[in-house]
Amino acid sequence: MGLFSFLKKAGSDLLKSSAEKNAEAAASAEAAKANKINLLESVINGSGIPVENFSVDLDDDKITVYGQTNSVEDKEKVILILGNMEGIATVDDRLSVVTPPQSTFYEVKSGDSLSKIAKEVYGDAMRYNEIFEANQPMLKSPDLIYPGQMLRIPNK
Repeated sequence: MGLFSFLKKAGSDLLKSSAEKNAEAAASAEAAKANKINLLESVINGSGIPVENFSVDLDDDKITVYGQTNSVEDKEKVILILGNMEGIATVDDRLSVVTPPQSTFYEVKSGDSLSKIAKEVYGDAMRYNEIFEANQPMLKSPDLIYPGQMLRIPNK
């Protein structure tokens, strides 16, 4: 056992100073991370590639990207742009591709013909054959449709 003497204020100042430096370093690192995330998001937003709900998470040299694109091509471009940025080694792709439906359904009404439907849907009655082809083998002839029948109408 013994009695130990200390300078009353020196120790706390040393610890306080060290704690302040650590807090400043952490705040500086968070600010740098936020700046890099903003830069990455700005690059994609400025690229002209439409990405809905786009966001980026950064963990050292790995980024995780979230959002929805209209095509696989757009998704791949986003990944390549981000992956080729300085300081990025890995891209964790969480992007989803939102594709529009390839067709819609149409219920035949009394007095309809494929050319009338084509005129209504496409603005061109001569495109009736596209509807006919899309409904093979159900339709045997472009003239043999009936009210209540459901047809597949390909997108324009």
